[in-house]
Formats: sequence, C-alpha cells, structure tokens
Amino acid sequence: MVEQVYRLSADWPKAEIYGLTSQARRAVVSVPANIAEGAGRGSIPELVRFCRSALGSAYELHTLLHLALHLEYGDPSATTTLLTDLDRLFKRLNRFITYQETRL
Repeated sequence: MVEQVYRLSADWPKAEIYGLTSQARRAVVSVPANIAEGAGRGSIPELVRFCRSALGSAYELHTLLHLALHLEYGDPSATTTLLTDLDRLFKRLNRFITYQETRL
C-alpha cells in the first residue's frame, strides 16, 4: 500500500507536495511503522495501542484519498482500488486488535 500511495501521489499537482501529498505519504508509512513498533514493544497492551494508532493513520489516509478523488487528483481507478484495499485493512486490523484484547 505504501508503494501504491507513493506512485499515485506522484501524479498529484506539484503545488500539493507539502500539503496533501506529504500528508498522505506520512499517513500510509505510519500504518506499518506503528504495527512494527507495537510488535517490538513485547506486550499485548502496547501492541494494541500501536495498532490503534495504525488504524487511525489508515482512516486519515482514507479521508485524504477521498479528498484527492473529489479534487480530481491522480488516477480515479487507482484511488478507488486503494480505498477498497483500505476497507479490507480496517477489517483485518480491527479483528487483530479484538483478538489481541481477548488475550489480555
């Protein structure tokens, strides 16, 4: 997903390089980074906390992609595919968080 967002946002207007482009890229990188950090903490409560942060970043990215669609930035088909992938990620992360919480 990180690669997809970087490729997609490369076609967004250069005027957005410090705005929407930068924000979308930070949000998408934050998802796996938070999951990795949580896993590295060595405790279930920390893993859950960081996975919730990852989920927040995924929702932020979802909003930013919808904005890009509305503003007609980039390839609408690629953006729609990313949004579908994000919906799948929301479900998976929520199930993972719920599972981890049952282990507490």
